[in-house]
Amino acid sequence: MKPAPFVYHAPESVDQAIELLGEVGEDAKLLAGGQSLVPAMNFRILQPSVLIDLNRIDALTYLEPTDDGGVRMGAMTRQAAVEHSEEVAKRVPLLQLAMPLIAHPQIRNRGTIGGSLAHADPAAELPVAAVAADASFVIRHNGSQRTVAAPEFFQGMFTTDLGPQDLLVEIQWPGTPARTGWAFEEVTRRSGDYAMAGVAARVTLAQDGACEQARLVYLNVGDGPTLAPQAADMLRGQSRSSDLFAEAADKAAADEIFPFGNVHASPNYQRHLARVLTIRALENAWQRAAG
Repeated sequence: MKPAPFVYHAPESVDQAIELLGEVGEDAKLLAGGQSLVPAMNFRILQPSVLIDLNRIDALTYLEPTDDGGVRMGAMTRQAAVEHSEEVAKRVPLLQLAMPLIAHPQIRNRGTIGGSLAHADPAAELPVAAVAADASFVIRHNGSQRTVAAPEFFQGMFTTDLGPQDLLVEIQWPGTPARTGWAFEEVTRRSGDYAMAGVAARVTLAQDGACEQARLVYLNVGDGPTLAPQAADMLRGQSRSSDLFAEAADKAAADEIFPFGNVHASPNYQRHLARVLTIRALENAWQRAAG
């Protein structure tokens, strides 16, 4: 298959890209890594009349530590660079744990952090990691700039806070608090496939070992990253126990996720996977927090 005809632009600066977006607006698509966009164009699922290639904008490729113990990265930073970053492993270990789960190494070599997040596939790992890790998104628009928290950025299936003239320029990942553990669990039919279900967990413990804060975010069981705040609240103030993890998992799987099902997994099976993965993730996150 070949894509429908389009006009091609390759700006060399953020300002040039934003100027082009202002001129063409909804008729344009931004090309970052292209690992999702190009196949969709080849099958003519998407037929943009204008393609704006961001790969010549060097200013969007960086990964730097921040004063709060986290990292900031340009939207065009390659996924493989994040996967192998010592700063990410030390400062945002949940993100580093999620990276190898994304497709295959060849995809991660070309795929970009900003491209995957802006695509907002409900089966993608990066949006879930962003919500679980409290990431924020810096968005430029024709002379103005705003910062959007991850839960507000993702607004539904393949839908984000980005408007037709907006450009995602940076992702900010805060540092991991003390006594915090993390886990990212998923089930796939084969390595590199989209997960049938998955979950990211973060647990912060108080000095006495009880849970102080918790967060559970689910993958591919709704129209985007799916938070389970009620299940997380059940953990607060509690000590580690298998019964506690099972009760929280039951709550999340029964009441807080909304699986659609697909050719590989029914909604009931996805709920079952979510329950099993939640228990596993909480065990691993709690152990890391206590370690």
